[in-house]
Order: sequence, then structure tokens, then C-alpha cells
Amino acid sequence: MAVLDTKIFSTLFIAIFVTAMGAGFVAPLLPIYAHELGAGGFQIGLIFGAFSLTRTLFVPYFGKLSDRKGRKPFITTGLFLYFLVSLFYAASKSVEALILLRLGQGFASAMVLPVAQAYVGEMIPSGQEGRVMGLFNISLFGGLSAGPVMGGLIKDWLNIQASFTGMGILTLVGFLLCLFMLPAERVKKSSGPDAGGKPDGYMDLIKIPSVFSIFVFRTCFTTCIGITWAFLPLLASARLGLSSSAIGLVVMINVLISGLLQAPMGYAADRFSKRSLTLFGGFLALCAMLCLDHADSFAQLMVINGVLGLAGGVSLPAIMAIGVIEGRQSGSMGSIMGLLALGHSIGMLAGPLLGGLLLDFFNFGTIFLSGAIVMALGTIIFWRRHQV
Repeated sequence: MAVLDTKIFSTLFIAIFVTAMGAGFVAPLLPIYAHELGAGGFQIGLIFGAFSLTRTLFVPYFGKLSDRKGRKPFITTGLFLYFLVSLFYAASKSVEALILLRLGQGFASAMVLPVAQAYVGEMIPSGQEGRVMGLFNISLFGGLSAGPVMGGLIKDWLNIQASFTGMGILTLVGFLLCLFMLPAERVKKSSGPDAGGKPDGYMDLIKIPSVFSIFVFRTCFTTCIGITWAFLPLLASARLGLSSSAIGLVVMINVLISGLLQAPMGYAADRFSKRSLTLFGGFLALCAMLCLDHADSFAQLMVINGVLGLAGGVSLPAIMAIGVIEGRQSGSMGSIMGLLALGHSIGMLAGPLLGGLLLDFFNFGTIFLSGAIVMALGTIIFWRRHQV
């Protein structure tokens, strides 16, 4: 029976928290900074999408490889590369440089979060999947919620280069924690449930209805998140004239609410219908996307983006719990977490690119309406395919 190792859990929790905080430092500032450098709507979308492009390409490979080679080498290597790339942000002076840096950062990120989630997933006792994964997700959401506010304040007090430097420092802290505190693993010779089997391939896993349903929902939900992260700061700046710190608060409220709900909704996912929780989260996200273009004040943006955060807080622990259960049953924990991370990456790639293309020809309302349509499709597919 799996046993939760509190030292490993705590080390990974703190490492992901500080790394996510560093990423959150610059996420709400990048669209405005890119716009100041002369980027159009599609280029802003490309800057956000570049991160997810390399992440999309490599996360399935690293997730599956970590099932055979162990988790620590990938986590530490990814964090160190993330740190190196972060150092170059402060010197970036062109749209092309930002795109290249985001490509490199996406590659490094592919080794970190899904592999860390697989590491934790393997330790979870049966029946506690939602609670433990919800608790671990606080590291991601907590870091991402604190980051935008801190990054916005640093930019208002100093400059955006200082925010970039802060991202690098925090990532270095995460790397050192994992390097010295994370124990080396004993790599299993067989990772599947069968005596000599290798982990299932992605094509085999995607044929499982419950795996397909959570992959599609995760992709569609994250497409909405990608749209809001890339273009909500621009809307807040251009239409409402908000400061960098105020924009950071708008972005933060989404992630903060999601983070606060991870543990209690994870507990609920272990006791109630994971399917119902996911469907309710999809409905809330759909409503939020339909309302975003109608916001005409800071307070309204906070409320609507907070509802989107509520949607993530309700649905994500249930999705992750389903993923852990399927990963345990298939003996492919790294591959399942890699698949969910792939869905996240595809959404974060598709959302900004779709929004950028639409913004060059239409307006903000069209961008958010497209997100609502995508979310409706993802919720319907989950409802039809996931029957348990």
C-alpha cells in the first residue's frame, strides 16, 4: 500500500510554490511589456503560446520517461534550466527574444510539474487521491496567486527587469531545495501492473473513456485560462487604465480562489461524485467567459475572474483524483500526469493564439466568446464520455 512521505511531499510542495510564484511575477506583465515593444495581438498570443508549444512537445516524453528513469533527475534538471532562462529575461529587448525565451522556459517546465505530480501521486493511499492532490495543488495556485501581485508591485516600485530577476531567484531556490532535500529514488524495473509490462502508451491511455474525458476537459478549461491570462491584462490596461499592481490583483484573484479551494474540494472529491464536481466547474467557467467582456470596472473584473477561479477550484481536484486512480490502475502515473499536463499545455497554446488572431480582426468580446464556446464543448464531451 502506498504511504505518503511527508519529507518528499513538503520538499516538492515548497519547490513548486516558489517556482510558480516566480512565473507569476511576470505573467500579467508580459502582454503589456510586449505591447510596449511593438507586438500586435497575434505576437502577444505567440509569446504566451511559445511556452506551451515546447511544453506540449516534450511533456509527454518526459512524463513517460520518468516512469522508467525516476523523477528526481528530471525535476532538478528542469528547475535549473528554468533558472538559467529566467536570467535572460531582464536583458530581453525585442519581441523575438521574448518568444525564444518562452520556448526555452516551456521546455524546462515540461520536466517539472507533471513529474512532481507523478512523484506525489505514487505515494497517495487509496481513497485519498482528491485530498492529497488538492493539497499539493495549493503549491501551484498559491505561488501563482502571490506572484502577480508581487511582480506588479516590484514593477511599479522599480521596473520590469527587477520582476524578471525576482523570477530567477525564486526558481533557483526551488532547484536547490530539490537538489539537496529530495531523496534519490529506487527505479522500479517494472512500472506496470503486469509482471513484465512497460507503462501503457499514450494512444492506449487516451482510448480509456475516463482518461479521454479528463484530457479534453483539461484542454478546454485551460484554453479559457490561456485567453484570460494573455488578454485580460491588456483589456484592463487599455479599456480601464488599471495600474500594474491592480492588474496583478485581477489576475491573482482567479488563482487565489482556485488555490484556497484545492484542499476542501479535494476532500469533497473523495466523498462525492467527481463527475458532478467537474461538470459544475465547467458550467461556472462557461458563465465567467460570457461575462468578461461586459466588465466595465475593476470590481466587476475581480468578481468575474473570481468566478473563473471558483470553477477551477471545484473541477481541478476531481480531475486530478481521477487521473491518480487511472495512473495507479494502469501503472502509468507519469504518463497520465504527462497527459493532463499535455492538455494544459495545448490549452495554454491554443488560447493565446486563438485570442491573438481574433483580436487582430475583431474585439475583446469575440475572444472571450470563443473561450465560452470551447468550454461548452469540453463540458459536453466530459458529460458524455465520463459516466462514473
